[in-house]
Amino acid sequence: MKKILKFLPVLVILLLLSSCSSVKVASDYDKSTTFDQYKTFAFYKTGIDKAEINDIDKRRILHAIEAELTAKGYTKSENPDILISIFTKAREQVNVYNNNMGWGPYGYGWGWSPYYYNNFNNTSVTRSTEGTLFIDLIDATKKELVWQGVGSGVLNDNINKKEERIQEFVNKILENYPPELKK
Repeated sequence: MKKILKFLPVLVILLLLSSCSSVKVASDYDKSTTFDQYKTFAFYKTGIDKAEINDIDKRRILHAIEAELTAKGYTKSENPDILISIFTKAREQVNVYNNNMGWGPYGYGWGWSPYYYNNFNNTSVTRSTEGTLFIDLIDATKKELVWQGVGSGVLNDNINKKEERIQEFVNKILENYPPELKK
């Protein structure tokens, strides 16, 4: 039993670190586009209406995008240079941890021992939702996609933390915009 207690703090730390997993991001863009030509933006209502999330979370995402682009020097406009659309996906993850911990014939060790009566099964199941947010920037004149950022990570159902997590997704994705082009 003492050996289990020695490993308990390590397990707790691993669980905490895994629950605080960061957002994984990637981006792609049209290399022939000159991004410094874009100064104004607007949201592409047609694309945003198709996003399969609730209206509250849509507003949270749009507010976060607007705040991030405004901080980068862009201006929201009725006659924009770029249109912004979003798309979301969610996937339920079920993790089953099965640790059969039996004490061997010598009174120590990890694993299963059919010879001892004090074997116990330590099985736990956790569920989490992994979300993916796509942010598309579309040239308003050409109506062509010029940049796309994607972020994925574990979503938080806690209402108090949800807005913070959405802000983290948007910030991480838009860190890559505008792309730094080699001259």
